[in-house]
Amino acid sequence: MKTRTFRKDKINVVTLGCSKNLVDSENLITQLRGNDYSVTHDDPGPDANIVIVNTCGFIDVAKQESIDTIVE
Repeated sequence: MKTRTFRKDKINVVTLGCSKNLVDSENLITQLRGNDYSVTHDDPGPDANIVIVNTCGFIDVAKQESIDTIVE
């Protein structure tokens, strides 16, 4: 029986923007989990040592929201 072990890195995927971004994030999360990463979604907790921000850069308001979130 194969025992699944997770990698040490814990990844939080933060999604900003439209519903297309959400679908892209869900696909990314599926790929990461398939490669044995521990992944959370939009979890502001301090547990993750890697944060991926998936965002939109087409709309000025969305760009500013992204910048504000990343700087935070």
